[in-house]
Amino acid sequence: MTQRNLSLSKDKINILLLEGISDRATECFNAAGYHQVETVSSALPDDELAERIRDVHFLGIRSRTRVTERVLERAERLTAIGCYCIGTDQVDLAAAQRRGVPVFNAPYANTRSVAELVLAEIVMLMRGIPAKNAAAHRGEWLKSAQGSYEVRGKTLGIIGYGHIGSQLGILAEGLGLRVIYYDVVRKLPLGNAEPVDSQDEVLARADVVTLHVPDTESTRGLIDAAELARMKAGAHLINASRGKVVSIPALAGALASGHLAGAAIDVFPSEPASKNEEFVSELRAHDNVLLTPHIGGSTFEAQQNIAVDVSTKMTLYSDNGSSMGAVNFPEVNLPDHATARRILHIHRNEPGVLQAINHAFSEAGINIVGQYLQTLPDVGYVVMDVETDDAGPVLRRLHDIPATIRTRYLY
Repeated sequence: MTQRNLSLSKDKINILLLEGISDRATECFNAAGYHQVETVSSALPDDELAERIRDVHFLGIRSRTRVTERVLERAERLTAIGCYCIGTDQVDLAAAQRRGVPVFNAPYANTRSVAELVLAEIVMLMRGIPAKNAAAHRGEWLKSAQGSYEVRGKTLGIIGYGHIGSQLGILAEGLGLRVIYYDVVRKLPLGNAEPVDSQDEVLARADVVTLHVPDTESTRGLIDAAELARMKAGAHLINASRGKVVSIPALAGALASGHLAGAAIDVFPSEPASKNEEFVSELRAHDNVLLTPHIGGSTFEAQQNIAVDVSTKMTLYSDNGSSMGAVNFPEVNLPDHATARRILHIHRNEPGVLQAINHAFSEAGINIVGQYLQTLPDVGYVVMDVETDDAGPVLRRLHDIPATIRTRYLY
């Protein structure tokens, strides 16, 4: 599907923000001159989203909305998607790329919030607080030191030593924990953290194992029954990364057998779409588990940071075509174009496309004063600053290039 988008005035650009995104996002769009901003407090069912997205130019979502190929097929005017969170697995990235729709996220904006939650969970688990709290709610008084330990001198094992894992390690050292970590990419330690050679070594040595990995084919089911069996007897598991990383039935089995002393889980393979839908999990039967509703990054500070980060990326893409921070799209950092018109061309990455683009400008008699090109294996993005007040002829020529996915013209 090829689309041609002429520049729209900002008061005609429709922005839809779902799932109670921070008001700071609306403020950012308004400050940039965009006032057609609609906000919805929850995710939308697929059918409703597919209908609502028809006239939307910019879509903002969090983790519960699913942007499938079926939804994207209805998105006739969609220019970009903003995931106001870390993950982007809720979007069919390949389908969005095929339609020339970049997807932006905020990979670092809630790092501190997640690290703080995990640090608190480490202390709570080592003290046996989840079970004692559950008992107190039932009127039971479990005043005992059995199974209750200080964290000082214990070993924290971090699987995934990125921005969250490394910051957590620094915080944990402040409480006296020994920190070991494993990452598929060799990374230098911060503080006194010790890199180890395998995930199995982390599982075998750590009193608490915490996971901070992305959602990929290689990480889905990363922690299953065999991996849980490798953990120390009486150890604890924390997952605040992605829901499909841990096998919930296997974890429930390890807790029921007493092999693990406890767990804290913030993300799940299947999560309710709203507060009105029941949360269902085998882990609800276990008092020694901290269950939280995907709130690792749900702090006031993190949500404000995310709102500013993602909204700024989308307004910049709308205003001048810069695509830095896109996860499925060539990243181009562009200067201001106040002294020239700007034409954006998104195309399938095939031989001869750039030659055809330049030929189109030559035929139209338009001088290119600046050109920027970046490609991914399947898609290319070229930006031209041109000297013309009549871009119609060249836009028609660009539109007719067989590999064209989408063109945009910015005044």
